[in-house]
Amino acid sequence: MNWKVIIWYIGVSLLLVAALMTVSGIVACLTTGDDSRIPLLLSAFLTGIMGFFPLIFVRKGRHRLTFKEGNSIVVGAWFMACLFGMFPFLFYGKEFTPINAIFESVSGFTTTGASILNDIEALPRGLQFWRISTAWVGGIGIITLFSMLTRGMDKSVLSGSEISDVALEALAGSRTNSFANRMMTTYIMLTFISMISLRLTGMGWFDSATNAMSACSTCGFCTRNTSIAFYSNPAAEVVLIVTMLSAGLNFGILFLAYIKGRPNYIWKSDTIKVFLSLVCLAIIIITTDLLANGQYSSFGTALRDASFQVASISTTTGFATQDTTTWPPLCMSVLIICSLICGCSGSTSGGIKIDRAILAAKGIIRKVALTVESNTIQVVRIDGRIRPPGQISDAFCYIICYLVFMFVFAAIYIAFGLDFTTGVTASIAFIGNVGPGFGDVGSMSNYSSIPSFLKATGIIEMLLGRLEIFPILYLLRSIRRG
Repeated sequence: MNWKVIIWYIGVSLLLVAALMTVSGIVACLTTGDDSRIPLLLSAFLTGIMGFFPLIFVRKGRHRLTFKEGNSIVVGAWFMACLFGMFPFLFYGKEFTPINAIFESVSGFTTTGASILNDIEALPRGLQFWRISTAWVGGIGIITLFSMLTRGMDKSVLSGSEISDVALEALAGSRTNSFANRMMTTYIMLTFISMISLRLTGMGWFDSATNAMSACSTCGFCTRNTSIAFYSNPAAEVVLIVTMLSAGLNFGILFLAYIKGRPNYIWKSDTIKVFLSLVCLAIIIITTDLLANGQYSSFGTALRDASFQVASISTTTGFATQDTTTWPPLCMSVLIICSLICGCSGSTSGGIKIDRAILAAKGIIRKVALTVESNTIQVVRIDGRIRPPGQISDAFCYIICYLVFMFVFAAIYIAFGLDFTTGVTASIAFIGNVGPGFGDVGSMSNYSSIPSFLKATGIIEMLLGRLEIFPILYLLRSIRRG
């Protein structure tokens, strides 16, 4: 591998992070009495120097990136962004100890939305904007954003290292660079429309912008201690439900449906139809269970809260309007299942992804059919296209790795002091980039009380989940083989 080229690209990605810090610093400067301006501008200066350094002393030259180099750039850029992203928090101090600062940074960039803050509203506006900005950049992907500035084969290799193959299959194997362009265009438009819609519901401009950015990135960071429950605004909740569910769909299909004016593409996708059907089923089950257990006396209120929480958890956003730890066991079980499978590939949501779940389910059906009737020809067909056995094997491989890591980390959390419910759901929330779990890390709680060692473990798990496991494994193998 050409490490000079890798360092050069990581340097450029750090310049983008520095630019975002500068924007947040400007927000702080425009806000009276904001004491985060120096931490933000100092962080931007230091990050900019570290990003600019490779551009001066490392000559990129003409070099076509290989898969190993592209993968190393992606993983390296994510690690460095998270590392330098903690500087504004660390320099600001107060609740941000070193481990808390890196935890909040990783949680933002991976769009997990798990926080260590006990008093979010005490943060100055500039630092709040930086916190949400890490989530917005993490939602689209650091390298996907950076690849918009590159051309040719390098752009395709970089985007292909960050965007999974299963995401491209929904568009009949679309080229990675064109998919990245479509994803970016859709992402910006969705954020803008969501922001304007929230403003029309009576929400302030700053809260409208930050909540729209957080919803589109499916992160769930909010500027209020009680999340969306603070606003008690049904109209805003409807806007956020639509935004979260849209962000949980394949952005390439959304691009064709709404920006290109072909809405029938939404209903042609088997994956999207299954996802939205399961969301509706989960809402029905939870609404019914809440009413049956006397949690709510009003059908409308039960439906409202059930709809919001299902949309939030099934897209791994993590916004909250209610404390779901007080809900009946069936409701919690349904939400846990939602946080495992989650949205579509090619979206900003985390989790296993509904695409892989469908592939695995149809693969099992095919296996049973071939065993019982060995003379028949059985194929797996999704969205009208036959999927090769290799894709089915890849889906099974990912799901198995995902569950193994989830159980291993859960065992670590339990072994080091967390109760069973908290440990298991925290592991699901970390690797799925969901944010809230149950027990001590519920929708109205945070992660401030867990030991520092477990916060460090959670950081690793969040990165594994956001990078979808295999890029990190590929890098480890490349390093081991020299």
